[in-house]
Amino acid sequence: MGVGVSIFFLTLGAILRFAIEPDVFGDAVHMDVIGLIFMIVGGAGIVLSLVLAPRRGHTSEDRLMRRENRPPQI
Repeated sequence: MGVGVSIFFLTLGAILRFAIEPDVFGDAVHMDVIGLIFMIVGGAGIVLSLVLAPRRGHTSEDRLMRRENRPPQI
């Protein structure tokens, strides 16, 4: 899950949690709880994306450097 999808889940969760009445669909569906779950998933996705992002960028640099520094085979 990327940062964009995480921000989408965070925003959707905030809308469901704070902007919609909790009993809009009756007592069977609690929109505030669903909004809270979406906000937790979005926050965790942002944290994981930021933690794992440096690993991805560093790996691609190493691969590129190794390919450029090989001497031609005769």
